[in-house]
Amino acid sequence: MDDNVIVTCGKNHLFFWNLEATGTLTKKVAIFEKHDKPKYVLCFAFAFNGDVVTGDSNGNILVWPRGTFKVAQCIANAHDGGIFSLCVLKDGTLLSGGGKDRRIVAWDMAYQRTGLEAELRETVGPVRTLSQGKGSMILVGTTRNCIMQGTLDLNFSPLVQGHTDELWGLAVHPHQLQFVTCGFDSHLYLWDVLSRTAVRCMDVGEQSQCVTYHPNGDLIAIGTTKGKWLLMDMVEQKVIMEENAGSEIISCIEFSPDGRLLAVASHDNAIYVYQGDEASHRYSRLGRCQGHTSFVTHLDWSEDSTFLQSNSGDHELLFWNGAQLRQVPDASSMRDTRWATQHCTLSFRSSGVWPDGADGTDVNTCDAHGDILASGDDFGKVNLFHYPAAQPKSPCYSYPGHSSHVTCVRFLHDGARLISVGGKDTAVMQWSIVS
Repeated sequence: MDDNVIVTCGKNHLFFWNLEATGTLTKKVAIFEKHDKPKYVLCFAFAFNGDVVTGDSNGNILVWPRGTFKVAQCIANAHDGGIFSLCVLKDGTLLSGGGKDRRIVAWDMAYQRTGLEAELRETVGPVRTLSQGKGSMILVGTTRNCIMQGTLDLNFSPLVQGHTDELWGLAVHPHQLQFVTCGFDSHLYLWDVLSRTAVRCMDVGEQSQCVTYHPNGDLIAIGTTKGKWLLMDMVEQKVIMEENAGSEIISCIEFSPDGRLLAVASHDNAIYVYQGDEASHRYSRLGRCQGHTSFVTHLDWSEDSTFLQSNSGDHELLFWNGAQLRQVPDASSMRDTRWATQHCTLSFRSSGVWPDGADGTDVNTCDAHGDILASGDDFGKVNLFHYPAAQPKSPCYSYPGHSSHVTCVRFLHDGARLISVGGKDTAVMQWSIVS
């Protein structure tokens, strides 16, 4: 290969640049001659003999011999749809990765098929990039936030998996080292804490905003962006109930500690309360709590499963008798109530998480375990406070990591780790709590 040659590709162009001794660049435009000029040249690679090999949006592989800018060989319809990646392995084999067909094809040094190829599952998405891994391993990056590892004669397995759209829902298992996440990509992931891998991925068919575990750990409830909530049996891996709670976004959803009641908070300013039947795992609506003048943002149940506290978009803190569906007007009477969770960012015990100059939307989430309160904010930070954080602008430790707003934080049941999820960065992070 020539050290003074640079190749660039893109929309309607493939250029060969030569770096002259004077330090200037001269450009040669690729000549396709009788071959169809593609709208996009999507990728290229250098073969061991110096050939430039390109993949384009027509699904063709073109070979440009060293020192020339004319096509010497065309492999037409190498893939069904665009070729997004080419990779030359250490033994000279050329790999091509297709987008539409999700296939990885091997070619020998004469650009003939070797007979080895693989097709990725639809759930992991089309090929976006290929790379040589350790030994004979091949690494494949996909359009659905997956990195796959494997060989063409064996199966590919996920090395990294993740969500592909904005991520909001997070819930931890009540007594196992597992948690679930959901988001706008309509997928629910079950994660194992110790291996830090996705155990299961399920398509719930709806963009999801929030999720919660039943105290028994076998059921989860998912709130969607269109007013529907789903009850899923995690043992059977199927949705066993669907119910509408208004027609707007379900912003948060929580089971009572005894599992008998389910509170579903909506952007229509109401909290819908459902009562469950233990035998059938069916929930029927008791009614709704009305009193907020803006959309509900956070919910907590009391330890005795009697009361609710809730926040709203206009920064209210209201209290409710969950079973009677009545607001508790005397807030001071609730000051000594023991809460099963601390998800309300505006409360007697969490008001100190708000920084100086906050506009009321900067802190998106919080959770407590023991004497530690964690929060997530719009600045990509996870913050740790002493709990309760009742004083304004309470001191904290702040930890960067996310490149987008932190949408949810939750402690695992043993309090040894904290899970955080980001919105636009779709990242799931695991933090160890070090005393």
